[in-house]
Amino acid sequence: MAGKSVDCRYSAANRAEILRSRIDTTRALHRAVATAAHPPRLWVNSSTATIYRHADDSPMTEADGEIGEGFSVNVATTWEHEFFRGELPGTRRVALRTAIVLGDGSALTPLRRLARLGLGGPQLDGRWPATRRRLAAGTYHSYRPASKGGRQRFSWIHLDDLVGIVRFLDTHPELEGAINASAPNPTDNRTFMRSVRRAVGAPFGLPTFRWMLELGSAVIRTESELVLKSRWVLPERLLAAGYEFRHPTHDEALAAIVRPDSTAGARA
Repeated sequence: MAGKSVDCRYSAANRAEILRSRIDTTRALHRAVATAAHPPRLWVNSSTATIYRHADDSPMTEADGEIGEGFSVNVATTWEHEFFRGELPGTRRVALRTAIVLGDGSALTPLRRLARLGLGGPQLDGRWPATRRRLAAGTYHSYRPASKGGRQRFSWIHLDDLVGIVRFLDTHPELEGAINASAPNPTDNRTFMRSVRRAVGAPFGLPTFRWMLELGSAVIRTESELVLKSRWVLPERLLAAGYEFRHPTHDEALAAIVRPDSTAGARA
């Protein structure tokens, strides 16, 4: 919870703080665990599914997933290196490579708002000129024709399952190292946005093109990579260990999140 949010513009200052807030916190925790008279038997640290490459051809698992490149990936790999360095003989370590979390708030809030405004269509990739600054910083999103039409993959996890996984890890000492925390049924951007519209009762949704995303993200101070990168991640190790997902499909997960809100609104 100490890491600076990646929902910001990747200026030099913000990039430095995104990295520093994660590395320094993990280093301090590492020092505390190493020097504790009674160290914890389990240390679960956050990581990110963004560590994998832009994947629109095959899913990424812990066994054969390919590490990507660029600023966000560098943050993830440096973060995990700091977490796993050295010996902590009394403590089992797990890095949760977490997909986009769906819950009451977070990433779902702006998507629900867009859907209710009639802008809940797919976010469409396209060509966009690269600047030297973004190329040097590793923050430029390269267009991949295979992901056009809103078909970039969308890996996600419901907040209930994220909590459930932490509890599951506590009772399964055979699990350590990197673990993909993502639902077993990823979807794509176009399908997910259709489900968001259905969940909030929006009859239609206009698409958002790359040029609109680039201009809009500059205005609201965020990055287009957050919606254009194809994240296709599978929780291979959790499934093999017997974890049963409470929310395995995105339609049901969205309904579980949005309906309580809608019911409360009706009562009010």
